[in-house]
Amino acid sequence: MTFLSTIARFCAALALLLAPLPAPAAERAWFVYLGLDGDPYYEPQPVYTGLSLKDRHRPVDGARLALKGTGVLERALGIDFEMQETLLGADASAVEAVRAAREGGALAVLLDLPEDRMEQVLAREGDKMLLFNIRHAADRWRGPDCAPMLLHTIPSRAMLSDALAQHLRSRGWTRILLLAGKAPEDRDEAEAIGRSAAKFGLRIVAERDFVLTNDPRQRGSSNIALLTGPPAHDVIWLADTEGEFGRYVPYATYSPRPVVGSEGLSAFAWHWTWERHGAPQLNQRFRRLAERDMEPEDWAAWIAASAVIQTVAQSGTADRLRIADLIRSGDFALDLYKGVRGSFREWNGQLRQPILLATHNAVIERAPVDGFEHRTDTLDTLGIDAPESRCPR
Repeated sequence: MTFLSTIARFCAALALLLAPLPAPAAERAWFVYLGLDGDPYYEPQPVYTGLSLKDRHRPVDGARLALKGTGVLERALGIDFEMQETLLGADASAVEAVRAAREGGALAVLLDLPEDRMEQVLAREGDKMLLFNIRHAADRWRGPDCAPMLLHTIPSRAMLSDALAQHLRSRGWTRILLLAGKAPEDRDEAEAIGRSAAKFGLRIVAERDFVLTNDPRQRGSSNIALLTGPPAHDVIWLADTEGEFGRYVPYATYSPRPVVGSEGLSAFAWHWTWERHGAPQLNQRFRRLAERDMEPEDWAAWIAASAVIQTVAQSGTADRLRIADLIRSGDFALDLYKGVRGSFREWNGQLRQPILLATHNAVIERAPVDGFEHRTDTLDTLGIDAPESRCPR
């Protein structure tokens, strides 16, 4: 062996020793968005005259937005953040989809499902893995139909009506004329309004049903002047979830009175005109991604995905059980872009959050309204508090 060949072999061996070792495989932190293909909820909702007044968009864009800014975290933590988007066929089982996600190591499932499929999932998987309700405001999901591992980023109906009730109380508008439709959701809304009125010292002076019809025998049920006449009242509160009747009420009342609820001043988890606490930047990022304004359900999906991502970042782990314990603990808090940090209520899984009171193009107030206090957390003046909870967690 020549001297030169010996040197060559030595250099080759040295190069192998000094070569960087292959990077270890990145840990995977993933969650699932679960919806229903062909969901009637996202179809046009024609009302009495055939108009579609409230077209809805799947909120998955909100979760996509949360994932867009994770590149730095992935490099720093050595963890890859991913979302699996699953749309179930008509005959597919939501329970099996959630079970497969759990067995595959998913950290959480964002549930965007009709009520019947929600019920099936909670009955079989509600105590086994972290689930987020990003769609349903009905109080039943925070009460008798709650589940140990179910969290809610969409506000409850009670939170929304409490926010409006606080504003009315602060303005001295204490006498309410309640107009409600006959749909089941309208009746649930009317019940929530009644509870909020009693909670904040408002008085419902009359409650009247409306029916949008051309039937002359029922013209009194669709005549706005008749429906909004005496007794004396300070404000008209509408419970019209589909917007079928309420759009005709402002500027057509018997007396000049403000209108709140389904029309006029309404309560939202999020509004595209919110201009404080980083909201314009969030709205702009969402608009670039989805080519539309951010809606409350989009925000609910965004904050649910953000909660998972932030918990992984704070803990440095993608362990499913560890993440579930941390995110449900009283020590976890996250930036809501609404001026305060939010956490999840231990008694029913609801995300504490301010509520925005807005018209169609301006936020007028943020609740809790100044002057309303709570013994532990002012945000708990909105919605079902621990002593009144019916959630058997």
